[in-house]
Amino acid sequence: MRIASVKRETLETKVEVYVNIDGTGEADIDTGISFLNHLLETLSLYSLIDIKVKSVCVDRFDEHHLAEDTAITLGKAIDQALSDRKGIRRFGFSFIPMDDTLAFVAVDLGGRPYLRFRASFLSDRVHDLQLNLIRHILESLAYNGRANIHARILYGLDDHHKAEALFKALGIALRSAVEYDDRAVDKSMSRKGVLG
Repeated sequence: MRIASVKRETLETKVEVYVNIDGTGEADIDTGISFLNHLLETLSLYSLIDIKVKSVCVDRFDEHHLAEDTAITLGKAIDQALSDRKGIRRFGFSFIPMDDTLAFVAVDLGGRPYLRFRASFLSDRVHDLQLNLIRHILESLAYNGRANIHARILYGLDDHHKAEALFKALGIALRSAVEYDDRAVDKSMSRKGVLG
């Protein structure tokens, strides 16, 4: 079973994450940042990965490190749950419209981390999340999940829609990339014979 539990404790935060890659999209997210909760719940729903997160600040509230450490720990949990990644499709992509917004995400779970991000926001925040953290969250997720992620907002007006559409697109792309291919059960989808 592709399940992992990862804990991360620093002098700034304590984070616990559980993932089940072969879940049904059940989420139990408590990061202390309501809009980040919403984005991770969205990711869980559309990827069908069960995700549980409990994140707290140790000393004082620090939005940046709370979001960063949550994404780091989630990435590590996904990486651990995927194990050797044999038999997975490896690639996934999605275009997601949300009212005025169109988002695109492509994912490669080949083991080489990278983020290419292109999005602009009209305001500094949506609810209680600084929007400049969106890039950092995706970057932390990519590098610790050993994933290549290309994320782009093609157009849009509403910042909430932009952020949510990105995480919907990421969810759909991940759902495709982590799926097993019945014709490649014991194969690593690489000419090298190994992913990573």
